[in-house]
Amino acid sequence: MDPRLRRRRPPAAPAAPVRPFRPWRPVAPAVIFAALAFAASLTPSLIPRTPLEQGVLAGLAIGLGYACGALASWLWRLMLLPEPSGPWPLRLATLAAAAVMAAALWQAPEWQDATRRVMDLPPVEEGHRPRVAAVALATGAALWVAGVLFVLLSRRIGGLLARGLPGRLGPVLGVLLAALLVMQLGRGVLLRQAMELSDAAFAAGEQAVDPRFAPPENPMATGSAASLISWEDLGNRGRDFIGRTPEPAEIEAFTGRPAKRPVRVYVGRVSAPTAEARAKLALEELIRQGGFEREILIVTTPVGTGWMDPGAHDTVDFMFNGDTAHVAAQYSYLTSILSILTQIDYGFDQARALFDVIHGYWSALPPESRPRLYIHGLSQGALNSQSTLPIFDVLADPPQGAFWAGSPFMSPIWSFVRDRRAEGSPAWRPVFGNGSMVRTANQENTLDRAEAPWGPIRFVFLNYGSDPIVVFDPAMLWRPPDWLTGPRAPDVAPEMRWFPLVTAFQLGLDMLVALSVEGHGHYYVAADYIDAWAALADPPDWSEARARALAELFRQRPAPW
Repeated sequence: MDPRLRRRRPPAAPAAPVRPFRPWRPVAPAVIFAALAFAASLTPSLIPRTPLEQGVLAGLAIGLGYACGALASWLWRLMLLPEPSGPWPLRLATLAAAAVMAAALWQAPEWQDATRRVMDLPPVEEGHRPRVAAVALATGAALWVAGVLFVLLSRRIGGLLARGLPGRLGPVLGVLLAALLVMQLGRGVLLRQAMELSDAAFAAGEQAVDPRFAPPENPMATGSAASLISWEDLGNRGRDFIGRTPEPAEIEAFTGRPAKRPVRVYVGRVSAPTAEARAKLALEELIRQGGFEREILIVTTPVGTGWMDPGAHDTVDFMFNGDTAHVAAQYSYLTSILSILTQIDYGFDQARALFDVIHGYWSALPPESRPRLYIHGLSQGALNSQSTLPIFDVLADPPQGAFWAGSPFMSPIWSFVRDRRAEGSPAWRPVFGNGSMVRTANQENTLDRAEAPWGPIRFVFLNYGSDPIVVFDPAMLWRPPDWLTGPRAPDVAPEMRWFPLVTAFQLGLDMLVALSVEGHGHYYVAADYIDAWAALADPPDWSEARARALAELFRQRPAPW
């Protein structure tokens, strides 16, 4: 065949220019995701926020949204799928993102006021918008720089791996290894150093002496010269608990009858080397003070720092005319969140050891002459005591009941009650069974509403619907929680909405500021403790009028911290 008749191949198209890799160059999906996350983070949540707190959360949301969008774009390109070219997709995305963020920022004060209204708080102050915007942009920019550095690191590792691995395996492993390296650095170095510094700081603060409280002169008091526990070893939290013991004259002024001085036993973290030794020391001191001769004996597990809420303990002393005894042992100096993250077993060990020795001694006493035994815990104290209460081991001779306030969402007994609640009852105030053994309450006292009367054992839960530590659910990362889909608690804004990922971040910040509003969030108040103790222990000659009078007495007292 004549070579001239052969079909000529068309010239090859010129190769598309390879765009240089620039991780700081934004992509349209990342910009859109960042704007949507920013807007969602400004919507109502459980706890009111200052402009600084709201700005930090909004900046974190910007970083989270941008990362999700950038990851989606990277995966799209990794699968060699077609994507729009040219500058217009990014320009349009930027304009749309700016409009969304501006509209959300304009609405931010109203959204914040929605949360404040249900808690009877005044509206936000002037200047809320610019402060939130400034903090959010600064936080988002810092996270963007960190993200760029992470991308450069993962690309560097992926490039090295690509020399010996086929296809796209090298870049994918580069991202995974970079993430693993950052996590190990954070957990193994930064977090450990932070925890050690925090532990040292809290331990030093625990030994600081509050000038308001001096060693007791009464030889029957914990920390006195005759006590088995020294005043110095009590720590700051223990000295606060012992120093606040109501005097008989204070109680008599309320009850109108001769009163006793309540028995209070507290063992500090340094009082003995082990949980078992501290528990035995507490038992010996309780026996020395005559705690088993009182009408009411309460075994309390403190919060992580060792703090004991006066609203929970002083109130019951007044209700029973001082004929009470309290016993507790410290297991940590750290806040509850830090203690759960680093020393959770310490709390479990101490709660179990203290209950075992107290219950063992109490159960050997004649039933007709021993005190009624109750268990109490607030926050991490509720978690620890629920996790270690040997329910089946004590059924032969059980305590009279337990009162738990602010139970963290993972607390086993609270979780059981919440997840197996009666159909139609809300997750924030569940109805369990016929109410003869378990009842729940919030700021509204509903403990007298049950199908059946109380049985021989009573469990009372006090949880506020706006308490993020109680209502948090890890599954809210991908689905709305029950307390947002059904009837809402009275202190949860009707305007609050669920957003994937973002709502979980909102509640994460809410946990950190959950003590900012009295009577809401994680800040439990004396008036609600009074109703719970009355339902649990049936104080003599109790009435609604006396409950109101005692609540007013505690409202006039200074804040508990």
